[in-house]
Amino acid sequence: MRHEEPGEGGVDEAVAFIAEQVGALRKLAERHRLDVLHYLLGMTKLEADEHLRLRSKRRLS
Repeated sequence: MRHEEPGEGGVDEAVAFIAEQVGALRKLAERHRLDVLHYLLGMTKLEADEHLRLRSKRRLS
């Protein structure tokens, strides 16, 4: 069983927040030609988006 602290929005909200923030960081890395960081942040964004997609798909089933 997972314990959530009061005021936390849960896993989906946390992952959505991470995806949003990573997207902004990825743009910053691209602007400054930080290629490896841009790539790694892109992979992180893909992972977060996939997590949300799969959770959403499970809820629809």
